[in-house]
Amino acid sequence: MPIALIIQNTDQRSKDYGNIANTFRPGHADYTYDQKYGFRDYRGGGRSSARETAMRVACGGIAKKYLKESLGIEIKGYLSQLGPITFDNFDWNEVHNNPFFCPDANKVKELEDYMDALRKSGDSIGARVNVVATNMPSGLGEPIFDRLEADIAHGMMSINAVKGIEIGAGFNSITQKGTEHRDAITINGFKSNHAGGTLGGISSGQDVLVSIALKPTSSLRLPIESIDKEGNPIEVITKGRHDPCVGIRATPIAEAMLAMTIMDHVMRHRAQNTGVKSSTPVVPAKA
Repeated sequence: MPIALIIQNTDQRSKDYGNIANTFRPGHADYTYDQKYGFRDYRGGGRSSARETAMRVACGGIAKKYLKESLGIEIKGYLSQLGPITFDNFDWNEVHNNPFFCPDANKVKELEDYMDALRKSGDSIGARVNVVATNMPSGLGEPIFDRLEADIAHGMMSINAVKGIEIGAGFNSITQKGTEHRDAITINGFKSNHAGGTLGGISSGQDVLVSIALKPTSSLRLPIESIDKEGNPIEVITKGRHDPCVGIRATPIAEAMLAMTIMDHVMRHRAQNTGVKSSTPVVPAKA
């Protein structure tokens, strides 16, 4: 039986968006939605609003629970960078002790001060979020169109404001030589994980390592040039409740998308490969 959920939004403020009913916010989906559909719901952005991800998090919670209890797979994420701020220390136990999902307790005050200054300036900033799947089995995925990393990228790039994704070493692979990038295999385990847990579209049994980049919020109190629905030049100032950084709320969303993607592949694998046995011993994730 399908699982059906509904979330009622009891705190909407449609009137906050009245001043942009006939204008387009640069950097937002207003213009592209209007060009595609000939219409857009200006009252909060419709499907382009991050509110849309609330249902993903709810469904992702079910997927996370299934993966952990049935297979031991655990999905965890954290904020790895906010604007220019990076972290010196890492402690999983600190991630849920602050509203940023920051793994470095010593940086929380700096993040709070930075965000306060950003709000006062009326501007916004981007962020980077990392998410990890541990205790992965080998063999999940497909070799071509439904590669595990392709479906992960598809899910992550469907999140509002995400403009980039890395799996494993990602763009650092550009400067790595082959002798550095390849992950040595021993009977006692893999010696590194530059591949990020997938090889040829199929999980290796190593941790799946994903990193996403989120753009700065485009709804700002600072003026910018744009046009109205008739094409006339105007100046846009966006009022209302808008986060100066969507990245501080993105960790549960990234966890949910990774969990649902992996659960989908677990179900496919169970349907297509039940009974398949390899004579090669399973290599541990880490040596």
